[in-house]
Amino acid sequence: MRMLGKWLSAVLVAGLLSAPALAENWTLFRHYDFQKPQFIHAHPFAEQHLVVQVDQGRPSRWALALSNVANVLNYFGSDKIQVVVVAYGPGLKLLFANSRFKARVQSLDAQGVEFDACHQTMLGIKAATGHLPKLLPQAVVVPGGVVRIMQLEQHGFNLLKP
Repeated sequence: MRMLGKWLSAVLVAGLLSAPALAENWTLFRHYDFQKPQFIHAHPFAEQHLVVQVDQGRPSRWALALSNVANVLNYFGSDKIQVVVVAYGPGLKLLFANSRFKARVQSLDAQGVEFDACHQTMLGIKAATGHLPKLLPQAVVVPGGVVRIMQLEQHGFNLLKP
């Protein structure tokens, strides 16, 4: 059992250290520090902070998540709330380059919403298909979706799981 644990740890470390998946924005992946969250969009006047978990593969759930984000932006104003959408597992498909939600993601990104893509999920897709998924240019690659959510919660973000 100990040997299995060591082997699994070695595989995970190798996965983390392997060449990262292709994406337009690698800022957070390359300089990730769990203790010091970084963001693509500055929100110096934000009074509210929300992280939205997208982990299901159903487009109806993605639509609900994006509608929730639009609603909180409308309520608080885009300068008073910081929103990070974290997609992982089957939910990563929301951020695929061919996503039918591309226009909504672009619009919300233009309003300051950050869209984080899980690198671990990307590596899993590569292992299954032989290639990395192509993401929307708005996608910000983070080492792990769950780790990013944990980080943001520890720094005062409210979690929404639509």
